[in-house]
Amino acid sequence: MVAVAILAAGRGTRMKSSLPKVLHPLGGRSLVERVLASCTSLKPSRQLAIIGYAGDRVRKALADVENLEFVEQTEQLGTGHAIQQLLPPLEGFTGDLLVLNGDVPLLRSSSLEKLLSIHQQHNNAATLLTAQLPNPKGYGRVFCDQNNLVKEIVEDRDCTAAQKHNHRINAGVYCFNWPKLSEILPNLTAENDQKEYYLTDVFSQLNPVMAVDVEDYQEIMGINDRRQLAAAYDILQMRVKDDWMAAGVTLIDPDSITIDDTVSLETDIIIEPQTHLRGNTHVATGSHIGPGSLIENSQIGPDTRILYSVISDSVVKANTRVGPYAHLRSHVETGEACRIGNFVELKNTQMGDKTNVAHLSYLGDATVGNQVNVGAGTITANYDGVKKHRTLLGDRVKTGSNSVLVAPLTLGSDVTIAAGSTVTEDVENDALVIARSRQVVKKGWRLSNE
Repeated sequence: MVAVAILAAGRGTRMKSSLPKVLHPLGGRSLVERVLASCTSLKPSRQLAIIGYAGDRVRKALADVENLEFVEQTEQLGTGHAIQQLLPPLEGFTGDLLVLNGDVPLLRSSSLEKLLSIHQQHNNAATLLTAQLPNPKGYGRVFCDQNNLVKEIVEDRDCTAAQKHNHRINAGVYCFNWPKLSEILPNLTAENDQKEYYLTDVFSQLNPVMAVDVEDYQEIMGINDRRQLAAAYDILQMRVKDDWMAAGVTLIDPDSITIDDTVSLETDIIIEPQTHLRGNTHVATGSHIGPGSLIENSQIGPDTRILYSVISDSVVKANTRVGPYAHLRSHVETGEACRIGNFVELKNTQMGDKTNVAHLSYLGDATVGNQVNVGAGTITANYDGVKKHRTLLGDRVKTGSNSVLVAPLTLGSDVTIAAGSTVTEDVENDALVIARSRQVVKKGWRLSNE
């Protein structure tokens, strides 16, 4: 059995924010959500978040995480004090405890799996994750024998000149035999300058203690300020984009593209510069996205072309062209082989196959049939000042330029709307609608200057 404890009680004063540090977003998920996700493959029997500062906000943010228990640390008196708060909820637990920091979001699941595996294979009392830093200045050094058994941990300020040549540092990620740790925890003292209880003080009382080096030292990067948050995002983006290019996705100018790690892509996609894919977005094979596009929480079908456009919470089906400068939002769903053109906005609108809205139009709260052609400047007037209303367009409807369709409104199939019409009444199938004032010409209208 494995229990996971995540330290998430701190405020993070260097973030200069009222938001708890662990809730700051990184690539579409909060820091602590990323830490929780890294543990999924371990299938822990217990997950505990140790919370303190703005604990209610952390509880609310993580309310949807299944089987997550919250433990209060009312005073933040160090890492040892935080783990002491687990003594009541883990009473009688006989498995291993994995301790993670809620502000270390780049750990790979494979690194945690390796740590746990070595811990259990060697029946260690404790196993700590370590890293070989190119420049370990400021970090405590971990000294081991030839079998990676920990002999001592020395703070940077206390290291001799020879000891400073050791580049192995403590990553702050630990796996403990809980029964052995729980015997020692009550005896921790705060006899130090900070008057805090340090979890590292337990290592001198546990045996054996082993170190496991992480393969990529960037994984153990902690977030303490906005600069480190930005640096972590760069690392995350490099990982994500490298993986997608290796999987058969073409990224033109990867440095200008961002892709959340919640996005899924198929092969033979081309993503142009200044394009950003976020949230639960999926793009199917053969699609060409960008340049200059933002797509979030949307499903993009195969062989689509999206240019300089924004799409959110929507579905674009196969062989559809979108843009330039189109905006699809709030549950739009196109049919196949549609055309959504220049300066078109669609909101909560569902369209059939081979329907075109080529330019300068707004369709809100509409259901549009197959093979419809929406003329330039057509709008659905869907809001009466109190409620939104729907507009229904049957198959093969054609609207002339500058038509206004005042909802609620139903147009049957094969209806043609004359240019400049304002339509306020339902229309049956196979009809021509002319709803505009008769043109009046008055000659000799020029005013006299006399």
